[in-house]
Amino acid sequence: MTAIETRLIERLRKLPPTRLAEVVDFVEFLAAREERALAAARLGEAFDKIDAQDLPPLSDEDIDAELQADRRERRQRQD
Repeated sequence: MTAIETRLIERLRKLPPTRLAEVVDFVEFLAAREERALAAARLGEAFDKIDAQDLPPLSDEDIDAELQADRRERRQRQD
């Protein structure tokens, strides 16, 4: 265990339950913020990969055709 972990545990043991609940909420908030930052970074990387392909943008007709094909495929799997 690192020195900071030991120090943190010692301080936590001295807190009343209501304060411990606040600490838990704050730690969960920090963890969620970190997860969002990682997800945003992955999304940015995905956009960079898509941009690197230098493909032309999809038209409305292309999008409609993709949606229709996906819907047909889903219906076939359900049957």
